[in-house]
Amino acid sequence: MKTIPFWIDTADPFPDRSGKPLPEDSDLVVIGGGLTGLSTALHAARKGARVTLVEKGQVGSGASARNGSMCNLGFTIGVRQAIRRYGLERAREIYNSYGKAVDTVEQLVAEESIDCQFRRVGRLGVAHRPAHFAHKQAQQRDLARYFGHETELIGKAELRSEIGSHAYHGALLDPLSAGLHVGRYVRGMADAAERTGVEIHERNAATGVRRGPGGRFQVLTERGAIDAGQVMMATDAYTDKSFPWLRRKQVCVGSFIIVTEPLGEELAREIIPRGRLIVDSKNIGHYFRLTPDNRLMFGGRARFAPSDPTSDKKSGAVLAREMREVFPQLARTTVEYVWGGSVGFAMDRIPHAGQTDDGVYYSMGYAGHGVQMATHMGRVMAEVMDGHPDVNPVRGLAAPRIPLYNGTAWFLPFAGVYYRTLDRIR
Repeated sequence: MKTIPFWIDTADPFPDRSGKPLPEDSDLVVIGGGLTGLSTALHAARKGARVTLVEKGQVGSGASARNGSMCNLGFTIGVRQAIRRYGLERAREIYNSYGKAVDTVEQLVAEESIDCQFRRVGRLGVAHRPAHFAHKQAQQRDLARYFGHETELIGKAELRSEIGSHAYHGALLDPLSAGLHVGRYVRGMADAAERTGVEIHERNAATGVRRGPGGRFQVLTERGAIDAGQVMMATDAYTDKSFPWLRRKQVCVGSFIIVTEPLGEELAREIIPRGRLIVDSKNIGHYFRLTPDNRLMFGGRARFAPSDPTSDKKSGAVLAREMREVFPQLARTTVEYVWGGSVGFAMDRIPHAGQTDDGVYYSMGYAGHGVQMATHMGRVMAEVMDGHPDVNPVRGLAAPRIPLYNGTAWFLPFAGVYYRTLDRIR
């Protein structure tokens, strides 16, 4: 099995953007070359800013090209829970930002002519138990009533037209969610940023930020320092110990993915006839879809362990077994890819973005919705830095403190036991 992400392996080779001399100064320095950083840099450069982006690895080497390649509407908390927390109008604004985020991706793909196979195929939320289907019925009513979002409820009898499995008890279909080839998308975003004037410096980790005289900053990197008018932290779940203040704002959870050999048209259409993006309702659930070349991509929180080659292969074995439980017709199908990565979650499971007391900007905590939200929040933060703070849908919402947490999630194995137990009993 290959342990490189399928999306990177099947995209055109990424150019090497390392080893170039750093500029002495820049209007904006973006730290992190994933979709948050690339989008922030691109949109700030469109406004005429001189932008430098520094990335400790290669662009997209973190979560941005290690995911399920889905752009799904909807946040990870319940509708009524959001209304209780934020009030109806603010909850609606935050929820609507997820729809705007998918629109942002679609617009950028068109504007920059990015060949990444973006398609609004729809997201199917499948119910693992009958009680979960009742919850989806209530969810459908709440989405329509409070947020004006129309979805389609699919009963168990009709579900075989959507998925070739007996494992589920109905589903809720959001028709506006989209799939894409995220490796091609990340590469296209980096190319677009460079065309717009962004300097990208790979394999050059930022090691600190100092506030200098006159309100300017000094960004320290492994290859030297850059004087900056503004600084944007865009490292999300891949924030290292050089920036403990951002690392402490979120918990980083491992997520793992396998991709099969090509299935052929007939078998592919048997298991997912309409090419939907599928997410199940368990606490430790699965997400899966067909790739553009008719493989099955199957992901989930297989093990509560950090990603490394040994852990990825162990997690791949777990996912392969679970995939075949959902789709027995894949019993003899070979798994050709396995990889893992990290997903950032704030305690309240919504993104957070803003400015620290020292004046550094940031955006983080996309909780599994990073393809579209990272892209959109990069665009939003370019506007915020240009003097328009009200466009930020999560303005003023500080990430809750995580008790007994210093940036190392020692408690994840215990959380894994708890949520697996819940999945067994309800």
